[in-house]
Parts: sequence; structure tokens; C-alpha cells
Amino acid sequence: MATATLSLSRPLPPGSRAPSFQLAVTPAKSVSLADCAGAPVVLAFYPADFSPVCGDELALFNELLPELQRHGARMFGVSVDSVWSHAAFARERGLRFPLLADFHPKGDMSRRYHAWREAEDVSERALYVLDGDGVIAWSHVSPPAVNPGVDGVLDALEKLSRGTATHEVRS
Repeated sequence: MATATLSLSRPLPPGSRAPSFQLAVTPAKSVSLADCAGAPVVLAFYPADFSPVCGDELALFNELLPELQRHGARMFGVSVDSVWSHAAFARERGLRFPLLADFHPKGDMSRRYHAWREAEDVSERALYVLDGDGVIAWSHVSPPAVNPGVDGVLDALEKLSRGTATHEVRS
């Protein structure tokens, strides 16, 4: 019996300039990387709204949002779901940070961040921490069924706050 091999994308490496983006949060509001200039940014790419692992992962970030904000960070979830799906998902889970709709063209931002699962036509489960200048400080891609937790993100933000970031990639 043959087993399928899980092939994960390689995240953009730390030290790279983060690709710019402008994505919808609601039908009338969008957010761009330029809007976040001067602040660290946490991007949590995830495959789909209303899936168990995605809900648990984002709930964990929601719970630790005050800690992220203590570091001055802006937190965003990113998937290819629509703003309407995001609104219902955020309401159901009580999320207090924006979900960006990488909806049209589908997966454009995910592709530019090397966070795209071509076979499934969804975003990878990937995490990025960007410094206030829009440079990738830390990146990680995990298997779709694995909640990566928040330790790597918190470590990267702590290093940015202390000025000791080395812009490391975790594989």
C-alpha cells in the first residue's frame, strides 16, 4: 500500500522583504501592509474558516492577543475564504483581530508568501512575523492538520522588542 507524501511549501526566509498586500476585511474596508508601517505584524495563514484545527489555532491567537499587542504587534488571519465567511467565522469564534480575504484573485497573497497548497487550492498553515520595516523576522509552515501554536511567534516578537531578532526560519 502506497502512502502519500505531504509536501509543504518553504516559507519566505527571514531577512526577506515581505510582499506588499491589500486585502478586504469587510466589503467596505481593506488593510494593506503599508497601513501597518512601524509596527510588527503577525500573519497566520490557514486553510479554511470553520475547520477544527483552524478554529483552534485562531482561538489560541485570540486568547493571547493582549500579549501580542504588548509587543505593539498587529495580528491578521489570512485565508481564501470570502469576507462574508470570515465575518460569520469571526463572530462564531469571538475573534478580536481581522481576517483578511485572499479571495480575488484567489490565493494571490498566499502564493506570494509561499503559503499555498496548489493541490487543495487553499492557503498553507503558515506563520509570519514581520518587523516594523516590513522585513520577515520569523516564518514557519506546518502540516495542515497540525496547530503550530504560538511559541515561535511570541519568541520572535520578544526578540524584536529587545532588539535581538536574528530573522530566523523554523522548518
